[in-house]
Formats: sequence, structure tokens, C-alpha cells
Amino acid sequence: MANPILECVPNFSEGRRQEVIDKIAAALGSVEGARVLDVDPGKATNRTVMTLVGHPEAVVEAAFRAIREASMGIDMSSHRGEHARMGATDVCPLIPISGMSMDEAVYWSQVLAQKVGNELGIPVYLYEYSAKEAYRRNLADIRSGEYEGLEVKMKDPRWTPDFGPHTFQPACGATVIGARDLLVAYNVNLNTVSSRLANSVAFDVREAGRVLRDGHPLTGKIRLDAQGEPVRQPGTCKSVKGVGWYIEEYRMAQVSMNLTRLADTDLHEAYEAVWESASRRGLRVTGSELVGLVPLESILKAGRYFMRKAGRSSGASDGELIECAVQSMGLRQLGDFDPRRKIIEYAMEAPYGPLVSMSLGDFVDLTASEAPAPGGGSVAAYMGALAAALGAMVANLSAHKRGWEAQTLAFSDRAEALQAIKNQLLRAVDEDTSAFEGVMHAMALPKSTDAEKALRAEAIAQANFNALQVPLQTMEVISPLFELLEHMVHQGNPNSRSDAMVGLQAAWAALEGAYWNVIINAGPSAERSPQSQDAVRQAEAIRLGSKVLWERAVQAGADLLNT
Repeated sequence: MANPILECVPNFSEGRRQEVIDKIAAALGSVEGARVLDVDPGKATNRTVMTLVGHPEAVVEAAFRAIREASMGIDMSSHRGEHARMGATDVCPLIPISGMSMDEAVYWSQVLAQKVGNELGIPVYLYEYSAKEAYRRNLADIRSGEYEGLEVKMKDPRWTPDFGPHTFQPACGATVIGARDLLVAYNVNLNTVSSRLANSVAFDVREAGRVLRDGHPLTGKIRLDAQGEPVRQPGTCKSVKGVGWYIEEYRMAQVSMNLTRLADTDLHEAYEAVWESASRRGLRVTGSELVGLVPLESILKAGRYFMRKAGRSSGASDGELIECAVQSMGLRQLGDFDPRRKIIEYAMEAPYGPLVSMSLGDFVDLTASEAPAPGGGSVAAYMGALAAALGAMVANLSAHKRGWEAQTLAFSDRAEALQAIKNQLLRAVDEDTSAFEGVMHAMALPKSTDAEKALRAEAIAQANFNALQVPLQTMEVISPLFELLEHMVHQGNPNSRSDAMVGLQAAWAALEGAYWNVIINAGPSAERSPQSQDAVRQAEAIRLGSKVLWERAVQAGADLLNT
């Protein structure tokens, strides 16, 4: 049910003329489904970096509009700045954030590159994961020679653009587009003012490590290998670049890092590596600082890690995990850490929709009103979320039970699974109501003529089919609950066995409710489309299989409670 989120961080060769920057930013923010999170101009570099997130299709369209606006407002023949550059839109990376793969991000980068090349007449080079040749993967290699050397470079067959004209375009230069990994800028604070000590820690941690010397580690002769290259001792963290520096404003030294591939080294792993190195050198880590935004999953992983390190269950809610990560890594030492501004997904939109964000009382009152939504589908999804929440509660209580320490990890894993189900079902509460609103919109279409009636009937049928997808997915998400809750009944904390039983009953009511929403949205059996018939068959199979599990679990629980 999670929507794909793509990030785009275009760099424009203008950092001084505010009116031009504003026009580019307005173009970037003009597409529904994509949101501009940051605009960061630099006068010395004469360059502005903007951050955009949203649905891939919306992001690509927004980036195209911004590139078009930049090509009209920036003349590269008169551009001067400290930063390396080769075009009005110098580089435009696309980064998969959640709900999509790198291969999908590569596809969208190719769509954008082809559109820019063909429709705007701008030479485009693909880089990073999108590069067609290995020698074109590195941005620095593509940009070597910069704008001033571009005309000669483009005459070399090795540097023919991937899209757009193959001849030099003086006004716009060339643009580099590609899919890359997310880069997180992260600083760890030390209880020292010594940049030398901070650098020593950075050398321990960063992937490039340090150059080895014979004799004194700072002044000794650099050790060379057989090819005459400096011999390096690698650092502990792969895909991490780092340096130590002193920050006058904070009166402390920091290890400043770029985490270039979170799959290799995530936030908490970099923090722990700095902590270990600093401790060996007699230093203390006092906190840390995120520069820019971070993906939700990175913060959640940190929260789970520190929960487990403390011997606690990692199957906590997202809010608890975020707070654990913030406290454990000292992310508020230098300023407030607001998840709504610092976590990419939350900056883009609230974690949950308007119904789930209501108070429980307001939700019940709205359900009881004459408003047609929320209805049975939303209530079914919410009951399923409550069932999962009860299961997670029992798992967490069991994980923390004195004398059960050997089972903490197993219960923690189940609590995590139950929390994930709960989160999916909470999203379905609002998704079901949104789908119902689509049906209402279709039913409100005009029906004065035969043509209008035909279009209306087609729209209603399509809207109903779309509407049955949410309860069908709700059933799919609920179905694993029965075995998880049965385990809580049998193996969980005996004092919470009744809670697990309530969860079982709520889960079955939720699944039954979702099933009947599939049936009503599919329409009368004689009028069902082949697609709707397949959906009903799928729903019936889930219902039948789940009923067997539910009855078995309830009987077993009743036997245990009665003995």
C-alpha cells in the first residue's frame, strides 16, 4: 500500500539573482504530487541546490519544468562561480527514497533525460546507476573541463551526449542526469576543540582511511607500494567520506561525514564507529547533527538498534523508535529535531491521513454521523490495526518479562512484524475513504444523454473496482495476524492471554468486514467484470483460509483460559 517516493536534488548555475531562483523554484513546485522541501542558494558558488520529493511521475514533470525555466533564465556564456559546473542545470540526480527500487529510479532518470534532450534541445549525459558506460558513471569525470572545455569535449566520440543535440549549446551548456544513492550529511560532536584529534577519528572511520607513514604518523615519510602509490589503511565504514574540523559557533570539534550509501553504512553504524574510535583516544561523543533530511527507515533502524542494545523490544511504534534514535544519538544537542522537517517522508506529508490523525472520539462521532464516510471499510481496517496493536503489546510485554530474557529477540521480531501490519492497516483507513469518494464522484457525473450515461456507467464500474482493491489488500494484510496472535495466546505472557484473544476476535471481525466491502464493490454476481470476479475469488480464498486459523486459535485460547 506504500506509495513510491522519489527525491530529486537539481543543482542550478545561479545563486545571486533572486528573481531567477524564485522562478525556477516556482516551476519546480508547480506539479501536484511533488513538493519542494528546500531551496539553498550560494552566492560565492553562484549555484542553488533545490530538494524535491514526491511520486516519480510528478517529480519528473516538475524537474523538467524547472530545467526549462533555468534554460530560459541562465546564460552560461556569462556565468562565473567557485563551484565546478557545465550547464544551466548542472546536475539533476534522482534518488529512490521508499516504495521503489534503484532500477525504477534509473527508468525515470532516462524518461527525464530523453524529455530534456528532445523537447528542450539540451545535451544530456547519464551518470551513476544510469550511465551506459562505466567511464561515464563518475560526475567529476563527465564534468572535467567544465563549461569552458565542453565545446571541444563534445567533439570526442567518447563524450557524445546520451540525449539531445551532439553540438555545443553556448547558452545552456549540458546537463547531467542520473539515479544515485541517497547521500546523508551527518556530523558527530566531540568533547574537544582539536581539529587534529577530530581528523584522527575521521581517518579511523571513513572508507578511504589514512595514508601510512614510516616513523611519526604526521611527519614521517609516506609509505609507497610497488606502483609508487601511497599505502592506505582503510577505515571501518564503507561508503563514508569524512573529515574532522572545529566549529567556532559551537565551540567544539566534529567528525563531518557524508554517508553515500546507507545500505553499506547507516546512520547509527557511523555514530557507533565514531564513538568507538573517540573512546580509544580518550574522547567522548556528546551528540550529533543531521544536515538536511534523512529517510524514515534510517531513523527507524537506529531506534531498533538502540532498543535492542538496551535489552528492550524493538517492536515499538514508529514514534517511540524515532524518539529512541534521537535521544541515543543526541540529535537535539545543537538544535531541535523535528521529525516533520528532518524526515523526508514526514516532510512530504503527515505519517497518516486525516481520519487516523483524529482523536478516537472524533473518529467515532464522524462515523456515527450522517456523512457517508468513513464507512465499513475504514472501520474494518481500523479494527485490524487495533488487533495488530494488541498482539504487539503482548509481544512487547513478553519480551520484557523477567526470566524470559532468552526469548526477548523472538518476541521482539514478532512485535516488529505486528507493528508493520498495524501501520499498513492504519494507512488503509484513509485509503478506503478516498476510494469511496472516487465512487461518489463517478456517481455525480452527468447523465442527460445516452453518451453521458455510458461514460458515467463506465466510470462507476471503474471506481467500484478501484474501491474494492483497498479492502482486498486489507484482507491480505490481516491474514498473517491469526498465526501471530495464536502464538501470543500460546507462548506470550499468560497475564495478557485475554488481550491476545480480543485481538483474535477483532482481527476476524476486521477481515469479515473487509470481505463484505469487496463483495459490495464488486457488484451483483451477474454483472461482475472478469477482474472483479478474480478479486472476489481471491477474497473468498483468504476468508476461508483465515477462518480455519481463527477458529483453531480461538479454541486453543479458550481451552487455556478455562484451565
